[in-house]
Amino acid sequence: MSGIGGIGGGAGGIQQIIALRQQMIARNDTLQQLHGSKGTEQAGGAGAAGAAGGIGGVQGAAQGFAATLDGALQGVNAVQAKAEAIGDAYQKGEVTDVAKVMLARQEAGVAFEATLQVRNKLLNAYQDIMRMGV
Repeated sequence: MSGIGGIGGGAGGIQQIIALRQQMIARNDTLQQLHGSKGTEQAGGAGAAGAAGGIGGVQGAAQGFAATLDGALQGVNAVQAKAEAIGDAYQKGEVTDVAKVMLARQEAGVAFEATLQVRNKLLNAYQDIMRMGV
């Protein structure tokens, strides 16, 4: 699955949202496990940079993360644009199915809310890193 960009209409879109939520929960659990084992790694002399293959490995991971984040943001933007287009079409009388309009707006709202939560988590992680002593 390629981020949030694959969200379509109907039950398939809701299933994809649920699947994305499960992926986010799994990644969060993994990050919490890594955070919990950080103290034992430092005591053993192996840091996260050594496990990632040095500075080059960290840069490659950062580029992959940036590309993934960019793709997800573009997907959210596309879902919001689709919802706006369907809303405009409804106002013009081109679309008569109110449920379709409401579903598109709900999908856009959920996608935005998920993006907002990810942003908040990233901001908290950044602030935690900046507070760390070297």
